[in-house]
Amino acid sequence: MKNIAMTVSLAFLLLILGACLGNRSWDEKPFSDLEGFPVNHQQVLKHLRTANETAKEAVESNHPPFGAMLLAPDGETVLMKQGNVSLMDHAETVITRQAFVKYDPDYLWKCTLVTTVEPCAMCAGNIYWANIGNVVYGVEEIRVKELTSADKRNPTMKLSCRTVFAAGQKPIRVVGPVPELEDELLAPHRAYWK
Repeated sequence: MKNIAMTVSLAFLLLILGACLGNRSWDEKPFSDLEGFPVNHQQVLKHLRTANETAKEAVESNHPPFGAMLLAPDGETVLMKQGNVSLMDHAETVITRQAFVKYDPDYLWKCTLVTTVEPCAMCAGNIYWANIGNVVYGVEEIRVKELTSADKRNPTMKLSCRTVFAAGQKPIRVVGPVPELEDELLAPHRAYWK
């Protein structure tokens, strides 16, 4: 019985340590350092702005202002765009599920998901399982939580996508946040979460 308790305690400590270390990704680099990433600085800015237009379209349909898009391996071709649909159908989750059905996992590994706000734990899990190898996000999820507070339409968890990815077995590359676009990407949120 003592061995079981020690094993459980050790596993818990390792889980906590992993979560703490998971906040630092093996590929966490300044936004300006995109060497080897499928999209360059100008493409990141352009695609985040396009995703933000999708987020604004979501608001027109009375949905929260989150927008995402999936890019082909060339970093330019837009395969899919999606805004939030509901509390469970986030933009990233809808795209990843559709992409998983439509594309080969090896192809998806070379694709890039671009999203206005850092993927939540649910969306990060979907990205992981869909085998999408690259993620770009504009604003940290915690910044949106500051605007939404305790709004039941956005029950944000304090769990970065990098932590979720680091708990897995795939080296998903992440770029974000992109400070130079923060005000632009948060504008629809400031208007929506009043």
